[in-house]
Amino acid sequence: MRNLFRGEPEVKSAYDFSGSFTDMWRDMRVSMVIPPLTVAICICVTMSIMMFIERVYMTVVLLLVKFTGKKKYTQYKLEALKEDLEQNRRYPMVLVQIPMFNEKEVYKLSIGSVCSLTWPSDRLVVQVLDDSTNDVLRTLVEMECKKWIQRGVNVKYETRNNRNGYKAGALREGLTKDYVLDCEFVVIFDADFQPDKDFLWRTVPYLLENPELALVQARWKFVNADECIMTRLQEMSLAYHFTVEQEVGSSTCQFFGFNGTAGVWRIKAIEDAGGWKDRTTVEDMDLAVRASLKGWKFVFVGDLDVKNELPSTFKAYRYQQHRWSCGPANLLRKMTKEIIFCERVSVWKKFHVIYAFFLVRKIIAHWVTFFFYCVIIPISIMVPEVHLPKPIAIYIPATITLLNSSCTLR
Repeated sequence: MRNLFRGEPEVKSAYDFSGSFTDMWRDMRVSMVIPPLTVAICICVTMSIMMFIERVYMTVVLLLVKFTGKKKYTQYKLEALKEDLEQNRRYPMVLVQIPMFNEKEVYKLSIGSVCSLTWPSDRLVVQVLDDSTNDVLRTLVEMECKKWIQRGVNVKYETRNNRNGYKAGALREGLTKDYVLDCEFVVIFDADFQPDKDFLWRTVPYLLENPELALVQARWKFVNADECIMTRLQEMSLAYHFTVEQEVGSSTCQFFGFNGTAGVWRIKAIEDAGGWKDRTTVEDMDLAVRASLKGWKFVFVGDLDVKNELPSTFKAYRYQQHRWSCGPANLLRKMTKEIIFCERVSVWKKFHVIYAFFLVRKIIAHWVTFFFYCVIIPISIMVPEVHLPKPIAIYIPATITLLNSSCTLR
């Protein structure tokens, strides 16, 4: 026992925690991380290539359209159409709808801009669809409408006891009014949009000239684009959407997604397509796709701007992007079978709607932007066994970004 206590203590080697963690991480990579990461990279590489090809294709089409001067709206002789309309004085009855919900800051500007449109007063109806839940604000909006009524503008102030269907429900109910039966066209402006006085003169003649046209869409001009970095980034994204995506869709298939505002619809086309539906959060896109499947055509007027404001708070921007991201995917799920089996449109147009319009632009673009750039690439850096090709990781994203920003050179 004495020797046991007096003997030299046995020195044990310290446990190598770092080496053990490295071995554990290596084993985990091999068995759990590398296989699914490899599959995810293959999927993301495929989606990135699809997105890249679509961007290059649209750029080539746009350049050809510009150099040949064959934009769809320039094929119409607008000035001659306006002169003929003024000489014949056969002005169609036009309904202008302004859907709004608690728009305290902009309701005066919106109503004032629409009521100032230069169109024969007896051939124009301004319909303010107020779903506001604030009674004080409702009173203010109604007083603004009465002010313009006293100036000779035919303004109809409409409210509902519920908000069923939200914007789609308000627009649908607005078209059921008795005084709308005499209207041939309907113009839609969201509450923050301020059209120029000659807006109707620069849109309605297209519809009068071509009875197959259902929609004339104008582009947006942002008055607060320089407010912060978030609004500047939004301007770059939306400028590409209008300058490239809408122009290419109009020039090739005479189809594009209705932007929900700053557009003129033929009421007959809305009725033929089944009217407004609130089954998704993108009721405007839903109507456009259904109208296109009925054989109606659209035209995008790229040189006609309508002023509006971009979301300047992150909460408003997040809500908008969530609606724009989830809505198209839900709509595609509900309409894929209807698009495929539609007999009134060509195979090329079906392919364009399903592949280019929905799959690449509305679904893959969001997946690549978030899942690939923000998840897969950072994880692949920590897993050296997985090889991510440099063109896919650097060159393709850089090219796509340059193409997107080319429409907003400033």
